[in-house]
Amino acid sequence: MERKSETTIHDIARKLKISASTVSRALNDNPMISEKTRKLIKKTALEMGYRPNIIAANFRTKRTNTIGVIVPLINRHFFSSVISGIEEIAYSEGFTVSISQSNDNYQKEVHIAQSLFSNRVDGLILSIGMETIDTSHLKLFSEKNIPLVFFDRTAVDIDANKIVVDDIKGGYKATSHLIKQGYKRIAHIGGPLNLTIYKNRLEGYARALKEAGINSDPNLIVHNSLTREEGTKSIKKLMDSSFPPDAVFCANDTSALSVIIYLQKTGINIPNDFGVVGFSNEPFSEVVTPSISTIKQPGFEMGKKASELLIGQINGNLKNSESQTFIMPTELIVRDSSNRN
Repeated sequence: MERKSETTIHDIARKLKISASTVSRALNDNPMISEKTRKLIKKTALEMGYRPNIIAANFRTKRTNTIGVIVPLINRHFFSSVISGIEEIAYSEGFTVSISQSNDNYQKEVHIAQSLFSNRVDGLILSIGMETIDTSHLKLFSEKNIPLVFFDRTAVDIDANKIVVDDIKGGYKATSHLIKQGYKRIAHIGGPLNLTIYKNRLEGYARALKEAGINSDPNLIVHNSLTREEGTKSIKKLMDSSFPPDAVFCANDTSALSVIIYLQKTGINIPNDFGVVGFSNEPFSEVVTPSISTIKQPGFEMGKKASELLIGQINGNLKNSESQTFIMPTELIVRDSSNRN
Protein backbone atom coordinates (compact mmCIF):
# COMPACT_ATOMS: atom_id res chain seq x y z
CA MET A 1 0.00 0.00 0.00
CA GLU A 2 1.31 3.43 -0.95
CA ARG A 3 2.24 5.53 2.03
CA LYS A 4 0.39 8.83 2.28
CA SER A 5 2.63 11.88 2.45
CA GLU A 6 2.82 13.96 5.63
CA THR A 7 0.67 17.08 5.87
CA THR A 8 2.80 20.23 5.87
CA ILE A 9 2.17 23.85 6.88
CA HIS A 10 2.01 24.61 3.13
CA ASP A 11 -0.94 22.20 2.76
CA ILE A 12 -2.75 23.97 5.61
CA ALA A 13 -1.91 27.38 4.10
CA ARG A 14 -3.33 26.36 0.69
CA LYS A 15 -6.55 25.07 2.24
CA LEU A 16 -7.09 28.26 4.25
CA LYS A 17 -5.72 30.54 1.49
CA ILE A 18 -3.20 32.17 3.82
CA SER A 19 0.59 32.27 3.94
CA ALA A 20 2.69 29.42 5.34
CA SER A 21 4.42 31.89 7.67
CA THR A 22 1.04 32.76 9.23
CA VAL A 23 0.33 29.07 9.78
CA SER A 24 3.75 28.57 11.35
CA ARG A 25 3.31 31.53 13.70
CA ALA A 26 -0.17 30.41 14.72
CA LEU A 27 0.98 26.88 15.51
CA ASN A 28 3.74 28.36 17.68
CA ASP A 29 1.24 30.63 19.50
CA ASN A 30 2.80 33.83 18.19
CA PRO A 31 0.80 36.75 19.66
CA MET A 32 1.06 38.55 16.30
CA ILE A 33 -1.71 36.21 15.08
CA SER A 34 -5.19 36.81 16.49
CA GLU A 35 -6.65 34.21 18.80
CA LYS A 36 -9.52 33.57 16.37
CA THR A 37 -7.10 32.83 13.51
CA ARG A 38 -4.89 30.69 15.73
CA LYS A 39 -7.86 28.55 16.75
CA LEU A 40 -8.96 28.12 13.13
CA ILE A 41 -5.47 27.14 11.99
CA LYS A 42 -4.98 24.67 14.85
CA LYS A 43 -8.41 23.13 14.21
CA THR A 44 -7.62 22.73 10.51
CA ALA A 45 -4.18 21.29 11.28
CA LEU A 46 -5.73 18.69 13.56
CA GLU A 47 -8.38 17.76 10.98
CA MET A 48 -5.70 17.36 8.29
CA GLY A 49 -3.54 15.18 10.53
CA TYR A 50 -0.66 17.62 10.73
CA ARG A 51 2.27 16.58 12.92
CA PRO A 52 4.96 19.15 13.75
CA ASN A 53 8.50 18.21 12.72
CA ILE A 54 9.96 17.86 16.19
CA ILE A 55 13.24 16.52 14.87
CA ALA A 56 13.83 19.62 12.76
CA ALA A 57 12.83 21.89 15.63
CA ASN A 58 15.18 20.05 17.99
CA PHE A 59 18.01 20.37 15.49
CA ARG A 60 17.57 24.14 15.48
CA THR A 61 17.31 24.53 19.26
CA LYS A 62 19.68 21.66 20.20
CA ARG A 63 17.03 20.62 22.72
CA THR A 64 14.72 17.60 22.76
CA ASN A 65 12.63 18.70 25.76
CA THR A 66 13.00 15.12 26.97
CA ILE A 67 14.24 13.96 30.36
CA GLY A 68 15.64 10.46 30.79
CA VAL A 69 14.80 8.52 33.95
CA ILE A 70 16.42 5.24 35.03
CA VAL A 71 15.09 3.34 38.04
CA PRO A 72 16.09 -0.11 39.31
CA LEU A 73 12.51 -1.47 39.50
CA ILE A 74 9.37 0.27 38.29
CA ASN A 75 7.10 -2.14 40.21
CA ARG A 76 8.37 -0.91 43.58
CA HIS A 77 6.01 1.68 45.06
CA PHE A 78 8.87 3.94 46.13
CA PHE A 79 10.28 4.20 42.60
CA SER A 80 6.87 4.58 40.95
CA SER A 81 6.01 7.40 43.38
CA VAL A 82 9.30 9.14 42.54
CA ILE A 83 8.43 8.84 38.83
CA SER A 84 5.02 10.42 39.50
CA GLY A 85 6.71 13.37 41.17
CA ILE A 86 9.19 13.74 38.30
CA GLU A 87 6.42 13.66 35.70
CA GLU A 88 4.23 16.20 37.49
CA ILE A 89 6.93 18.87 37.36
CA ALA A 90 8.28 17.88 33.94
CA TYR A 91 4.83 18.02 32.31
CA SER A 92 4.11 21.44 33.78
CA GLU A 93 7.43 22.70 32.34
CA GLY A 94 6.82 21.28 28.85
CA PHE A 95 9.12 18.25 29.09
CA THR A 96 8.36 14.65 28.25
CA VAL A 97 9.86 11.84 30.34
CA SER A 98 11.50 8.70 28.96
CA ILE A 99 11.41 6.02 31.70
CA SER A 100 13.50 2.83 31.79
CA GLN A 101 14.26 0.23 34.44
CA SER A 102 17.61 -1.46 34.90
CA ASN A 103 16.27 -4.43 36.91
CA ASP A 104 19.36 -3.87 39.10
CA ASN A 105 21.42 -5.22 36.19
CA TYR A 106 24.65 -3.33 35.51
CA GLN A 107 24.90 -4.14 31.79
CA LYS A 108 21.30 -3.12 31.22
CA GLU A 109 21.87 0.15 33.05
CA VAL A 110 24.91 0.87 30.85
CA HIS A 111 22.92 0.14 27.69
CA ILE A 112 19.99 2.35 28.76
CA ALA A 113 22.27 5.24 29.71
CA GLN A 114 24.13 5.05 26.40
CA SER A 115 20.84 4.94 24.46
CA LEU A 116 19.48 7.98 26.29
CA PHE A 117 22.76 9.79 25.67
CA SER A 118 22.61 8.94 21.95
CA ASN A 119 19.00 10.09 21.77
CA ARG A 120 20.09 13.47 23.15
CA VAL A 121 17.99 13.71 26.28
CA ASP A 122 18.36 17.13 27.88
CA GLY A 123 19.14 15.61 31.27
CA LEU A 124 19.03 12.40 33.29
CA ILE A 125 17.49 11.48 36.65
CA LEU A 126 18.44 8.09 38.04
CA SER A 127 18.89 5.72 40.93
CA ILE A 128 21.74 3.32 40.25
CA GLY A 129 21.37 -0.46 40.37
CA MET A 130 22.71 -2.78 43.06
CA GLU A 131 25.46 -4.10 40.77
CA THR A 132 26.76 -0.67 39.77
CA ILE A 133 30.31 0.04 40.92
CA ASP A 134 31.87 1.45 37.74
CA THR A 135 30.05 4.67 36.74
CA SER A 136 31.88 5.42 33.47
CA HIS A 137 28.60 5.22 31.53
CA LEU A 138 27.24 8.10 33.62
CA LYS A 139 30.36 10.24 33.39
CA LEU A 140 29.53 10.59 29.67
CA PHE A 141 26.77 13.00 30.73
CA SER A 142 28.79 15.11 33.12
CA GLU A 143 31.69 15.34 30.65
CA LYS A 144 29.31 16.78 28.04
CA ASN A 145 27.65 19.10 30.60
CA ILE A 146 24.36 17.22 30.37
CA PRO A 147 22.67 17.68 33.76
CA LEU A 148 22.45 14.66 36.06
CA VAL A 149 20.41 14.28 39.24
CA PHE A 150 20.67 11.18 41.44
CA PHE A 151 18.05 10.07 43.92
CA ASP A 152 18.08 7.38 46.62
CA ARG A 153 20.99 5.32 45.29
CA THR A 154 23.71 7.74 44.27
CA ALA A 155 27.17 7.61 42.67
CA VAL A 156 29.67 9.04 45.13
CA ASP A 157 32.32 9.69 42.48
CA ILE A 158 30.16 11.95 40.28
CA ASP A 159 29.66 15.61 41.12
CA ALA A 160 25.91 16.09 40.66
CA ASN A 161 22.82 17.04 42.62
CA LYS A 162 21.60 14.20 44.81
CA ILE A 163 18.31 13.69 46.66
CA VAL A 164 18.28 11.12 49.43
CA VAL A 165 16.45 10.43 52.66
CA ASP A 166 18.12 10.42 56.07
CA ASP A 167 18.97 6.72 55.91
CA ILE A 168 21.10 6.85 59.06
CA LYS A 169 18.22 8.27 61.06
CA GLY A 170 15.83 5.82 59.40
CA GLY A 171 17.95 2.85 60.48
CA TYR A 172 18.33 4.39 63.92
CA LYS A 173 14.55 4.90 64.33
CA ALA A 174 13.75 1.35 63.25
CA THR A 175 16.31 -0.25 65.58
CA SER A 176 15.53 2.05 68.54
CA HIS A 177 11.86 1.13 68.21
CA LEU A 178 12.69 -2.60 68.41
CA ILE A 179 14.87 -1.96 71.46
CA LYS A 180 12.06 -0.04 73.19
CA GLN A 181 9.71 -2.94 72.48
CA GLY A 182 11.99 -5.17 74.57
CA TYR A 183 13.79 -7.18 71.89
CA LYS A 184 17.32 -8.16 72.91
CA ARG A 185 19.08 -9.68 69.88
CA ILE A 186 18.29 -7.54 66.88
CA ALA A 187 19.59 -8.66 63.50
CA HIS A 188 19.99 -6.59 60.34
CA ILE A 189 19.33 -7.76 56.78
CA GLY A 190 20.89 -5.08 54.58
CA GLY A 191 21.71 -4.41 50.96
CA PRO A 192 25.09 -4.37 49.17
CA LEU A 193 27.57 -1.99 50.76
CA ASN A 194 28.73 -0.50 47.45
CA LEU A 195 25.56 1.61 47.79
CA THR A 196 25.66 4.44 50.32
CA ILE A 197 22.03 4.03 51.40
CA TYR A 198 22.71 0.56 52.78
CA LYS A 199 25.91 1.67 54.51
CA ASN A 200 23.89 4.44 56.16
CA ARG A 201 21.02 2.18 57.23
CA LEU A 202 23.59 -0.16 58.78
CA GLU A 203 25.22 2.81 60.53
CA GLY A 204 21.86 3.88 61.98
CA TYR A 205 21.27 0.32 63.22
CA ALA A 206 24.71 0.15 64.87
CA ARG A 207 24.31 3.60 66.43
CA ALA A 208 21.00 2.66 68.07
CA LEU A 209 22.51 -0.52 69.53
CA LYS A 210 25.54 1.36 70.86
CA GLU A 211 23.41 4.06 72.52
CA ALA A 212 21.35 1.33 74.22
CA GLY A 213 24.50 -0.38 75.50
CA ILE A 214 23.99 -3.45 73.27
CA ASN A 215 27.06 -4.96 71.66
CA SER A 216 26.82 -5.28 67.89
CA ASP A 217 27.23 -8.93 66.85
CA PRO A 218 28.59 -9.36 63.29
CA ASN A 219 26.89 -12.75 63.15
CA LEU A 220 23.54 -10.92 63.20
CA ILE A 221 24.30 -8.83 60.11
CA VAL A 222 23.60 -10.18 56.61
CA HIS A 223 23.91 -8.35 53.27
CA ASN A 224 22.23 -9.47 50.05
CA SER A 225 20.22 -8.21 47.06
CA LEU A 226 17.06 -7.81 49.22
CA THR A 227 14.81 -10.00 47.08
CA ARG A 228 12.14 -12.32 48.51
CA GLU A 229 14.40 -15.32 47.89
CA GLU A 230 17.46 -13.73 49.52
CA GLY A 231 15.38 -12.58 52.47
CA THR A 232 14.20 -16.14 53.09
CA LYS A 233 17.76 -17.50 52.88
CA SER A 234 18.99 -14.82 55.29
CA ILE A 235 16.39 -15.37 58.01
CA LYS A 236 16.82 -19.15 57.75
CA LYS A 237 20.58 -18.73 58.23
CA LEU A 238 20.05 -16.40 61.19
CA MET A 239 17.50 -18.66 62.89
CA ASP A 240 19.62 -21.79 62.36
CA SER A 241 22.56 -20.23 64.23
CA SER A 242 23.44 -21.29 67.78
CA PHE A 243 22.28 -17.95 69.19
CA PRO A 244 19.42 -16.71 66.94
CA PRO A 245 17.94 -13.20 66.98
CA ASP A 246 14.55 -12.22 68.40
CA ALA A 247 14.05 -9.29 65.98
CA VAL A 248 15.28 -7.96 62.66
CA PHE A 249 15.53 -4.61 60.95
CA CYS A 250 15.34 -5.17 57.18
CA ALA A 251 16.65 -2.62 54.67
CA ASN A 252 13.49 -2.98 52.58
CA ASP A 253 9.91 -4.21 52.98
CA THR A 254 10.38 -7.09 50.53
CA SER A 255 12.90 -8.72 52.88
CA ALA A 256 10.67 -7.98 55.87
CA LEU A 257 7.78 -9.77 54.18
CA SER A 258 9.90 -12.83 53.38
CA VAL A 259 11.08 -12.93 57.02
CA ILE A 260 7.49 -12.88 58.30
CA ILE A 261 6.34 -15.60 55.87
CA TYR A 262 9.25 -17.88 56.85
CA LEU A 263 8.83 -17.36 60.60
CA GLN A 264 5.07 -17.96 60.46
CA LYS A 265 5.67 -21.28 58.71
CA THR A 266 8.00 -22.31 61.54
CA GLY A 267 5.40 -21.46 64.20
CA ILE A 268 7.06 -18.32 65.59
CA ASN A 269 4.61 -15.68 66.80
CA ILE A 270 5.05 -12.15 65.49
CA PRO A 271 5.40 -9.81 67.37
CA ASN A 272 5.30 -11.66 70.73
CA ASP A 273 8.32 -13.89 69.98
CA PHE A 274 9.94 -11.95 67.16
CA GLY A 275 9.81 -8.34 65.90
CA VAL A 276 10.21 -7.15 62.31
CA VAL A 277 10.69 -3.65 60.86
CA GLY A 278 11.16 -2.94 57.15
CA PHE A 279 11.99 0.13 55.07
CA SER A 280 10.11 2.00 52.30
CA ASN A 281 6.43 1.61 53.25
CA GLU A 282 5.42 -0.45 50.24
CA PRO A 283 1.59 -0.69 49.91
CA PHE A 284 1.59 -4.40 50.78
CA SER A 285 3.17 -3.66 54.17
CA GLU A 286 -0.14 -2.29 55.44
CA VAL A 287 -2.41 -5.09 54.19
CA VAL A 288 -0.48 -8.28 55.01
CA THR A 289 -1.00 -10.10 58.32
CA PRO A 290 0.65 -9.07 60.51
CA SER A 291 1.01 -5.61 59.00
CA ILE A 292 4.65 -4.53 58.72
CA SER A 293 6.25 -1.74 60.72
CA THR A 294 8.39 0.29 58.35
CA ILE A 295 10.23 3.50 57.55
CA LYS A 296 8.33 5.78 55.16
CA GLN A 297 10.20 7.70 52.44
CA PRO A 298 8.73 10.78 50.70
CA GLY A 299 9.09 9.38 47.17
CA PHE A 300 6.72 11.77 45.40
CA GLU A 301 8.39 14.83 46.95
CA MET A 302 11.83 13.44 46.04
CA GLY A 303 10.71 13.08 42.42
CA LYS A 304 9.39 16.64 42.30
CA LYS A 305 12.63 17.98 43.76
CA ALA A 306 14.73 15.96 41.30
CA SER A 307 12.71 17.28 38.37
CA GLU A 308 12.90 20.89 39.59
CA LEU A 309 16.67 20.67 39.99
CA LEU A 310 17.24 19.04 36.61
CA ILE A 311 14.99 21.42 34.67
CA GLY A 312 16.60 24.35 36.50
CA GLN A 313 19.98 23.20 35.20
CA ILE A 314 18.66 22.54 31.69
CA ASN A 315 17.16 26.02 31.51
CA GLY A 316 20.32 27.60 32.84
CA ASN A 317 18.79 28.74 36.13
CA LEU A 318 21.17 26.52 38.10
CA LYS A 319 24.80 25.97 37.21
CA ASN A 320 25.99 22.37 36.94
CA SER A 321 28.85 23.18 39.34
CA GLU A 322 26.48 24.10 42.17
CA SER A 323 25.82 20.48 43.12
CA GLN A 324 24.32 19.68 46.51
CA THR A 325 22.96 16.72 48.44
CA PHE A 326 19.41 17.22 49.66
CA ILE A 327 18.45 15.05 52.64
CA MET A 328 14.74 14.44 53.22
CA PRO A 329 13.20 13.15 56.47
CA THR A 330 11.87 9.66 57.13
CA GLU A 331 8.96 8.56 59.31
CA LEU A 332 8.64 5.44 61.46
CA ILE A 333 5.27 3.75 60.97
CA VAL A 334 4.54 1.26 63.75
CA ARG A 335 2.31 -1.67 62.82
CA ASP A 336 1.61 -5.17 64.10
CA SER A 337 4.93 -6.82 63.20
CA SER A 338 6.81 -5.02 66.00
CA ASN A 339 4.16 -3.66 68.37
CA ARG A 340 4.07 -5.66 71.60
CA ASN A 341 1.90 -3.11 73.42
